[in-house]
Amino acid sequence: MHGQTDQLRLSRPAEQRRALDRYAGPEHLAALESYREAHDRWRAAVADLERRQTQARELAQAAEVLRHGLEEIEAVAPEPGEDEVLATQVKRLSDADALRAAADEARLALVGDVTGDLGGEEAPQDATAALAIAERSLAGSDDPTLVMLAQDLADAVAVVSDVAGQLAGYVADLDADPARLAEVLDRRALITGLVRKYADVGEGVGGVLAWAADAAQRLAQLDVSDEALAQLAAERDAARAEVDALGAEISAGRRSAAEGFAAEVGRELAGLAMKSARVSFSIDSHPDEPGPEGIDTVALLLAAHPGAPARPVHKGASGGELSRVMLAIEVVFAGADPVPVMVFDEVDAGVGGQAAGEIGRRLARLARQHQVVVVTHLAQVAAFADTHLVVDKSPDTGAGVTATDIRAVEDDDRVRELARMLSGLADSDTGQAHARELLAVAAEARG
Repeated sequence: MHGQTDQLRLSRPAEQRRALDRYAGPEHLAALESYREAHDRWRAAVADLERRQTQARELAQAAEVLRHGLEEIEAVAPEPGEDEVLATQVKRLSDADALRAAADEARLALVGDVTGDLGGEEAPQDATAALAIAERSLAGSDDPTLVMLAQDLADAVAVVSDVAGQLAGYVADLDADPARLAEVLDRRALITGLVRKYADVGEGVGGVLAWAADAAQRLAQLDVSDEALAQLAAERDAARAEVDALGAEISAGRRSAAEGFAAEVGRELAGLAMKSARVSFSIDSHPDEPGPEGIDTVALLLAAHPGAPARPVHKGASGGELSRVMLAIEVVFAGADPVPVMVFDEVDAGVGGQAAGEIGRRLARLARQHQVVVVTHLAQVAAFADTHLVVDKSPDTGAGVTATDIRAVEDDDRVRELARMLSGLADSDTGQAHARELLAVAAEARG
């Protein structure tokens, strides 16, 4: 987006440096990104080291609190979900006799006294025997339906036998050992104490482990031992060495690109009726004061005419010249810029005559690789467009509403519109002749 005063971007050194970096190419931009990352690491290490050195006592006290908590948790060494497992074990051990009786009664009802535990006492008929009798009663029938039901009963016998086996295993695994119950209760008490100290309500052992992980990370940042400070200082120095190396590489890349960039922009300016203008870059390096974008202060300089000193572009150019410098830069970047749509709002402000026609020619060149939308009052620029839209405002009809209409003009309508833009007289023969000439020149230039 290029607004009516958008060329003022060029007055900002950061924008001028950014334009030069873009021109220097993708490898340069990749090195610049690496530099930014190294600079961030360096600054973070410097700040962290200063913090630890100036707040050593407070950090040591905070570290001691975290260290005590971690030691307490490590001594118990809870496992994820262990509190829930222990609760289940306590309930099972406490209710072992009642659980065994219930399981035995259910197993007896399913398969009878297969272990002889009843000592010969008469036991009620079990489910397996009853199902087997029913299955045998139906199996000898020739009726397909009864045969199918007999098979279902046989499957039921298998299911009941399987359940009975699982009940027997459950009873065998039940532990009614009071010593084991006491051991589980003690373990549960230890873990409950940790949960109360280090976990929020409802988090359980998971909250304790999360606190421990966070505490270990914070403890590493609070370490003020000589070893920790020495390691951090080494990290700072290594990051600074990388900053210095990349900063020098980027500065060299900028200086190498500056000459070519200035030459290309100068050639474009020559075609924009600024043949005598000279563009250059001033690059001052400060390796002892690396910033987030490198070690250079970059300034785009313009000598607008012979004999004029090279001055910062916003001081050495008029409004119209600034517009042309900005457009020249965009044309230089046209092939490499991924932006699909460019909008220019009166980029031709302060420009007229031959320079206006050359601006139109450059905008048409940009349109070969981008969608270009231009707002202009100059016929010399509008003539180069592939599509010409006219914006009209209707007068207030008394209802307090002004309507705006946008319409496309073609052929004779476009000729009349260009004539109106040139002379204010849409039906002037001279104006229309001039308009047709502009359209012809533009059509030839566009190829």
